[in-house]
Amino acid sequence: MRLEDEIKQKNFRSDYQKGVVNIIFTFNWLDQKQRDLLKPFDITSQQYNILRILRGQFPNPATINLLKERMLDKMCDASRLVDRLLKKKLVERKTCENDRRAVDIIITQEGLDLLQNLEGVIKEHEKFMHRLSEIEIKTLNELLDKLRG
Repeated sequence: MRLEDEIKQKNFRSDYQKGVVNIIFTFNWLDQKQRDLLKPFDITSQQYNILRILRGQFPNPATINLLKERMLDKMCDASRLVDRLLKKKLVERKTCENDRRAVDIIITQEGLDLLQNLEGVIKEHEKFMHRLSEIEIKTLNELLDKLRG
């Protein structure tokens, strides 16, 4: 699927402009695919990201600041996302033992179970990436890393 066909634009000012537009278009395409995938599980991409971070920390808790540092979407309000996950009983919030002003967040067994249930769905979802060879995906990752400097 060529970018020109998708957005009905034949010419770009430069290949650099096309590259920027292509990355933005592809991000939105990937984001929509992930939203559609997560919708039946009643979580958003950002909530999924927080759960994955917490699973990586488990059994240790995380602070809101740690979640903010590691989140893919830096514009999200981690505190509100945690509040929504609390209502779903996917995380717990506790006062930090070392600093009474700080709050520790830890994933619950329900949160771990949800991530476990999602594993197969996510693997199936990622199969479209196999349109690229192993060399191509490594090159793509290297180029994206290089682009971010």
